[in-house]
Amino acid sequence: MSEIVNRVAQSPIVSINLEDYYPREDRVVFDLKPFLFQELVLREKEFRLALKEYDWSEFDNKWVAITCSVDAIIPTWAFMLVATFLAKAKGYVIGTKEELELFIAERCISDLNLENVENAPVVIKGCSEISIPLFAYGRLVSRIQDRAKSIMFGEPCSTVPLYKKPKG
Repeated sequence: MSEIVNRVAQSPIVSINLEDYYPREDRVVFDLKPFLFQELVLREKEFRLALKEYDWSEFDNKWVAITCSVDAIIPTWAFMLVATFLAKAKGYVIGTKEELELFIAERCISDLNLENVENAPVVIKGCSEISIPLFAYGRLVSRIQDRAKSIMFGEPCSTVPLYKKPKG
């Protein structure tokens, strides 16, 4: 009987699983609503004092979306002031939790070392146990398309072809 050879393992295919790189730290929201007078008005003196007295440690090593959940006119500087207190957060955005996920995806994809994809067939793994925004997959394709020989989606043993570098 002949030995079973795993041809997928021996192939030059580079497999990228975004799940391996995607941050798992908690995502939380900092809402300005409790800091507003009658949920309508920001009083600068009281706001600054409340921020100074706030226990910011709950945001340490977490991803934070700075937002306001009520329809109030908040000056831009107020959101920016909150950001100055988040030095120990993993990262933050002034925006929604959805915008935070896009920011995380962008940072994740931008930080990828892609030296191994030069002129290689690449498979972007599709199944993951965590939710990764579609934006991340599109951003990954845009980063590797000019480097990779080809791009496929799925598993190395069963892929959908997406791109093949023109010859010459």
